[in-house]
Amino acid sequence: MNQQQSTLQESIARQHELLSGMLTDPLKRAALACSKVWGDRRQMDEALIQILQIMPYCKFLYALDTNSIQISDNVSHQGLIEKDFGRDRSQRPYMNEVVPSSDFVLSGAYISLRARRPSLTAVQIVRDAQGNALGFIGADFDLRALPLTRDLYEEPRQWQQIRGDPSIRGSVFAQTRIDSNMDQQIDTVLGVIEELIVDHGVFHAKLHFSSNRAVIWLRDDPYRYRLLDIDALTDPNICLVYPTSAYPKDAVIPAKKIRPILDGLRQLRYMDETLYLRAGALNIFNGIVNLTFSCDGAHYLPYDEFLNKEHAFWSSGPGGDAS
Repeated sequence: MNQQQSTLQESIARQHELLSGMLTDPLKRAALACSKVWGDRRQMDEALIQILQIMPYCKFLYALDTNSIQISDNVSHQGLIEKDFGRDRSQRPYMNEVVPSSDFVLSGAYISLRARRPSLTAVQIVRDAQGNALGFIGADFDLRALPLTRDLYEEPRQWQQIRGDPSIRGSVFAQTRIDSNMDQQIDTVLGVIEELIVDHGVFHAKLHFSSNRAVIWLRDDPYRYRLLDIDALTDPNICLVYPTSAYPKDAVIPAKKIRPILDGLRQLRYMDETLYLRAGALNIFNGIVNLTFSCDGAHYLPYDEFLNKEHAFWSSGPGGDAS
């Protein structure tokens, strides 16, 4: 598992732990209430209705026997739903997870059968007074309805390599770079892009060298991208279209490093006639340079690592292990 996967899994585990803490007590109370009337459909429904009042984010509560057959109705905030009485839930993902010694388990997220939405299910074992298992209480949750204030996951700043399409990698040595219109006017193109980033509010730019275009995003209108064709990219007057904007103080990439990064893209474009750069992007706020090569392999590097010519990326060659 790489560092990104590890960090992402740690974030998921923290959210899972918070949810478990929120749900454990209500489901224990549901199990205790239902154990006293176990097997009586109507009385179990009534017991679950009472518990549901303290679980405002729960979509459905229900009881299952030890074979995972539903023996109550679905209890919801809109009332009883009878159609799932007798339903076999034994093959659902939440019933295939091991119930720990606490008798409680919160499933991982899965796609629900009917709503087709990411969901979670908490399962609590129901026991009689002697400790024998009678069955289970299930509680379904729509992921978007849960009350957690989620910490925004932050992408780790590290070199990442991603393999591309195997069919492209297999034929990479049968191709040769052909000068594009952008290649032929590269100095003007890079000058325009630098000006847009440093002085005109562009925070993310992607240059498609082989197909003569660029895509840019502006801080003042971040939800919409702008597509610049080769005519726009080779006309410095395009900068007049975008108002002057001071370079942001909270950008990770310093303004003085924009040109060296763009020059690095140029170097990779011309470095090899077979393994060459097809597209390059930079984002000044996350500080990442994204590179896609002719082999369809992709690299994501922190800008300072990209500029460090002693970094392993440069010594391994542009295709790297991701080709």
